[in-house]
Amino acid sequence: MSSLVAPRFTMAGHEWDLLGDVFAPPYSATTETAMEVLGLTGGGPSLLPAGGSFLEVGSGTGIIAVLAALRGAGRVVATDINTHAVENTRRNAVRHHVEDRLTAVHSDLFAALDPGDRFDCVYWHSNFVLAPDGYHYRTDHEGAYVDPGYRAHQRYLVEAPLRVTDGGAALLQFSDRGDLDRLTDLATAHGRVLKVLDRRAFLEGTETLEHILLEIRTLP
Repeated sequence: MSSLVAPRFTMAGHEWDLLGDVFAPPYSATTETAMEVLGLTGGGPSLLPAGGSFLEVGSGTGIIAVLAALRGAGRVVATDINTHAVENTRRNAVRHHVEDRLTAVHSDLFAALDPGDRFDCVYWHSNFVLAPDGYHYRTDHEGAYVDPGYRAHQRYLVEAPLRVTDGGAALLQFSDRGDLDRLTDLATAHGRVLKVLDRRAFLEGTETLEHILLEIRTLP
């Protein structure tokens, strides 16, 4: 795969490689919204601690992970269940000379990570579209949008707070296209509470969407 010439696009003042079967940021405002809420665009404070560690789940092209490294994160790990996305993230880490502090890992959420690994910030821009329990993906690309039965969300709600350092943050970027009531019920059932940190509305074609940045906290 590494010998293929990938198409490129520009975003956040940088050029990026884009492989097939990977979510394409140029055709949606969702990635730019993610950069804004995390404070990676340079226009305000960043949610990522300077010199700290950052884990991005579902890295796609790797834009968020690479920008985190460029903005001063000392260690970045980017996971994705899609092997094309893992390769895409690796390519963009090399393109922007952060491969020394950014590791791309093929993983279903946290499954491939060391059990004891902890991060100052854990972040997932989730596949918020709820599908029936028995739904089967037709392509790898669908995994960026759709979560059958919110099974992946349930695992993330349980596991993400266990992956942060003392004082760290487990973050989830969700959408009003998703089922927030279902997500809240799942959080409560597993002893978690969701705190809204930010809301951003933007146009997607002719439709106005809202993305919500949530912090997952463990109930005392």
